[in-house]
Amino acid sequence: MSAFINQIVLFMRTKRYSLKTEKSYITWIKSYIRFHNYQHPSTLREEHVEAYLNYLANEKKISASTQNLALCAIVFLYKNILHKELVNLSFGYSKTPKRLPTVLNANEVSVILNHLRGDHHLIACTLYGAGLRITEALRLRVKDIDFSYKTIFIFRGKGQKDRISLLPNALVQPFQEQIKKVKSMHAKDLQHGYGSTSLPASLNKKYGKALKDAKWQYLFPSTTRCRHPVDGYICRHHLHETAFRKQLRRAVVESGIDKPVKAHSFRHSFATEMLKSGMDIRSLQELLGHTDIRTTEIYTHVVSNKFAGSKSPLDKLH
Repeated sequence: MSAFINQIVLFMRTKRYSLKTEKSYITWIKSYIRFHNYQHPSTLREEHVEAYLNYLANEKKISASTQNLALCAIVFLYKNILHKELVNLSFGYSKTPKRLPTVLNANEVSVILNHLRGDHHLIACTLYGAGLRITEALRLRVKDIDFSYKTIFIFRGKGQKDRISLLPNALVQPFQEQIKKVKSMHAKDLQHGYGSTSLPASLNKKYGKALKDAKWQYLFPSTTRCRHPVDGYICRHHLHETAFRKQLRRAVVESGIDKPVKAHSFRHSFATEMLKSGMDIRSLQELLGHTDIRTTEIYTHVVSNKFAGSKSPLDKLH
């Protein structure tokens, strides 16, 4: 089984799958194999896949997005490793609840920001000021900030798409100070014989000494160096999103805000404010990096004023 998993890992690294995708797919493939008492997947057919997906939905009560991720991992396994096509799958889908995004007003955002410090404060400002996803913000490098054109370059965001977002005036000076701090940390790493940034697997051979250039360093670097999980060289990665989420959770509690605030709430709030300020839906779609306009249109429901002026029957009694 170990050799089989190694075969899958080797394929994904050859095809330049992200480390996050690699870990996720391996986790679900191992779960699928354990569910069928460690039978080799080559002996399992569509009905076995259906049984597993039904188990996840009915017994484990996983969300629809998680079930879909498990399905993607299994389809990947059969198509790319076993060279078999899964046809006519029939299983119970987990129900996807229809929810409107959690949106913070300007005062709520301000209160939360006041309870964040250092890099975590600047990260939250970036999410709210430019509409970035948390992973996109953490993966920003020094070279991605253009002070001349007041833009932020997002390299391979969701769906492997590059895009440009705006750089708020309020972030120009904080970013300049952050870059000075990053360069200072980088200089110390060089003095100790290090200085390489982390890149996707095997790209260190392609870029060579360029990895030690200041422009390639992460804008929000980790406080410690680590060993690259694939290529083995010592590098400095970016801050982990778990660290930011912990600080955000603490800030929300201290703020006394009862809404279910997550990192993505700042992005939702950015989109809502841009619509309220008069931005057209197509421009907002481009800023957010949405492939489907229907994904962007959900924010029109948040800012809709179709109930404006309506009075509740209870108010009429008074």
